[in-house]
Amino acid sequence: MTVRVAMWSGPRNISTAMMRSFGARPDTVVVDEPLYAHYLAETGLEHPGREEILAAQPRRWQDAIAGLLAPVGAAVHYQKHMTHHLLPMIGREWLGEVRNAYLIRDPGYVVASYAKVRGAPTLEDLGYPQQVEIFRACGGPVVDAADVLRDPAGTLAALCAALGVPWDPGMLSWPAGRRETDGVWAPHWYAAVERSTGFAAYDPAPPDVPPHLAPLVERAAPLYAELAAHRLRP
Repeated sequence: MTVRVAMWSGPRNISTAMMRSFGARPDTVVVDEPLYAHYLAETGLEHPGREEILAAQPRRWQDAIAGLLAPVGAAVHYQKHMTHHLLPMIGREWLGEVRNAYLIRDPGYVVASYAKVRGAPTLEDLGYPQQVEIFRACGGPVVDAADVLRDPAGTLAALCAALGVPWDPGMLSWPAGRRETDGVWAPHWYAAVERSTGFAAYDPAPPDVPPHLAPLVERAAPLYAELAAHRLRP
């Protein structure tokens, strides 16, 4: 029986490195942001590689979800999801057929990083409300990016135990380069991950949040705190 792991993360997190980690397991198949094309089709947003994304993935959420629940021939099916891709019109029933997990990050760091590449985000762009919605409805293990970087082995072992899959130390490293399973947007965003061979070292430096975005951090903080209260400890 396949364990289907839906990992819900906001942007500017270590979500792609986490996908690399699970992809290093010999028993696992990964899928990269399968709701992205639907998100772009519905919102009309202009993202790098928009036309390639729309051509590469189903535009109907029903078709995307059907693919996530189809047989994959592997013990673990790891689904990397962006929480802001879960638009309100998308049905939620399928969430009961996967093991939901949550990758969180302190909003100060998220906002500081986001502001460097995309300007002024909204709270919904950061995905915290959607992440909390899923957690309240479905539960599941929570891991903080800072904990993963401070103690990859301990945090990932705790995550695997919570998901009901065996811990594999091979998740701590991977070959550099691109993967066939990477989204077609990889050339625009994945340069650092493609150079990596493991998780980056934890950086304790405080975030440099632009003053005009400080209120956004304050709005996101209680949502992050609600999830962080449940995070797994290495």
